Amino acid sequence: MKGIDMNKTIVFKCGGSVIRELSDTFYENVRSLQAAGFKLAIVHGGGPEITNMLQKLEVKTEFVDGQRKTTKPVLEVAEMVLSGTVNKYFVSELAKHDISSVGVSGKDGQMLVADFLNQDVYGYVGEIKEVNPEMAEALMDKQFIPVIAPLSMTEECQTLNVNADLAASAVAGAMKADKLMFVTDVEGILKNGELLDVVTEQEAISLIDEGIISGGMIPKVQSAVSALSGDVDEVMIVNGKGSIFTGETFKGTRIVKQKEAVL
Repeated sequence: MKGIDMNKTIVFKCGGSVIRELSDTFYENVRSLQAAGFKLAIVHGGGPEITNMLQKLEVKTEFVDGQRKTTKPVLEVAEMVLSGTVNKYFVSELAKHDISSVGVSGKDGQMLVADFLNQDVYGYVGEIKEVNPEMAEALMDKQFIPVIAPLSMTEECQTLNVNADLAASAVAGAMKADKLMFVTDVEGILKNGELLDVVTEQEAISLIDEGIISGGMIPKVQSAVSALSGDVDEVMIVNGKGSIFTGETFKGTRIVKQKEAVL
């Protein structure tokens, strides 16, 4: 891996729709990165599987501004799926590829402390107020990858669901991670058939407005842009169905803050 700076921290965000489609090559990349000295953490979603389970259990749901309102029954299903089915599937797949990991949620070690985003409107949906990464970092120091389900607790220990994109951004910021990678089913942002190596957040928004970024790529890019924060300067979109690095450089599109455009 010539050209790649070792002993760095990478946080991967894996959407629920891609977890079961990750390639053997992706897992081989993860194992190689860890063996080379990278400290790795994974934050995952699980929206499609939550939807399927809600339908099976005939739990009624409603959407507000495109977001599912998390009622008490919905929260119970979400926690069961995120911390149970999806999280342990991921841990099992990592084990199959000789990668040691520990499945946790943001509740463990009070990693994600949140408050209600707006209980009347969204129900039990949290807005992250504090991140305590010590437990996850202790696992990483022992060569375990923490696989984190996006659940949180209030200071009164009330469980809240949180947006996985924002959870990944918060974790990456608290860990001072060098890279936050959004693992998707696409290579990155394409323009005229060419993969763009780097775009600023404003350029990404303009590409959406111009129709160059379209269809299912829009929410992927919007999510990556939303993850940029005061503590996260760069988000990279990579393809978990293929290889995420070439052996010398990471493969995908970097989305950076506007101020980095002059670099």
